[in-house]
Amino acid sequence: MKAKIENNKLYIEIEINKEPVPSASGKTSIVASTRGNIVTDVMVDGKPLTIGLNAYIKR
Repeated sequence: MKAKIENNKLYIEIEINKEPVPSASGKTSIVASTRGNIVTDVMVDGKPLTIGLNAYIKR
């Protein structure tokens, strides 16, 4: 995952799964995930930004 701030906007780039993966509940299919929180190199108010991302579709 890559993250950056430009013009006061946060841009996140993450690779998507070639095949959506069923969630634990089976109600959704996960398209992309950080699988937990990731501390980035992006700084906000002098502190590193932490991102937790899940992108999914409903089944």
